[in-house]
Amino acid sequence: MKILVIGGTTFASRHTAEYFTDRGHKVYALNRGTMPQSEGVEHIKADRYNMDDSLKEYDFDVVIAVSLYDEKDAASLISALGNVKHFIFVSSSAVYPETLPQPFKENQTCGRNTYWGDYGTNKIAAERLIMSAFPQAYIIRPPYLCGKMNNLYREAFVFECAENNRTFYIPKDGSLPLQFFDIEDMCRFMELLIETQPEQRIFNVGNPEAITVKEWVTLCYGVLDKKPELIYISRDINQREYFPFLDYEYRLDVMEMLKLMPDIKPLEQSLRESYGWYRNNRELIRRKPFIEFIDTNL
Repeated sequence: MKILVIGGTTFASRHTAEYFTDRGHKVYALNRGTMPQSEGVEHIKADRYNMDDSLKEYDFDVVIAVSLYDEKDAASLISALGNVKHFIFVSSSAVYPETLPQPFKENQTCGRNTYWGDYGTNKIAAERLIMSAFPQAYIIRPPYLCGKMNNLYREAFVFECAENNRTFYIPKDGSLPLQFFDIEDMCRFMELLIETQPEQRIFNVGNPEAITVKEWVTLCYGVLDKKPELIYISRDINQREYFPFLDYEYRLDVMEMLKLMPDIKPLEQSLRESYGWYRNNRELIRRKPFIEFIDTNL
């Protein structure tokens, strides 16, 4: 197939482009060309805010919109596209208001989430515009993504602490649940959507079980065969100053996903693969000043 990936230079979009290239498809990546491109992926240089006629000469079997964040992004892409058979939009779990009953289900009404703010409402607007233009499109809503090529300072932060035998500072009592999804599993699921064409159009995706903050940190240290010394922070400090996740508890119901793809990569395996990538790509991590804050304030 001829597949267009929006983005293609970092984490989720880059892994997506390489995943489908490795499986023999002709993959195009649309981005501004400010970062190195993946080998075997054909680059289409364009700004997603102003695509003009950059795509009119192409006919794609599949468009996978990983790096679309709002209605403006979606409108620019839609107006630029020629013929497209299948469309997949990677949205977000941030589209569900925190006031809804949990775990969130695909048929619940979307709306503003206090924790995610405009990020979530912008994704909702993009979803609606895409579905109006491509009624047969698929929308997937992941929780936190993890795995190879993750350049965000999440598991990389914990790996760095483990490598340096640092004490790790845990928010509150460490019981905050987190739900993850391995990036390769997300690509496998998109592949299944293309192959099987299910009638359902919107899917929550993710590991069926959440894991606590304490368990997650312990798993990350365990990848290096280490056990963390933990300090629990009960003071009134914004945890985003020293920890990579929001103080927000949520769960996605992923039963519909599991009907199509019941075999999910264990989180420990995903973290080991993430560390393997991190060791050789440390310079690509988008670091935040967590350690500096900890050393100064905690």
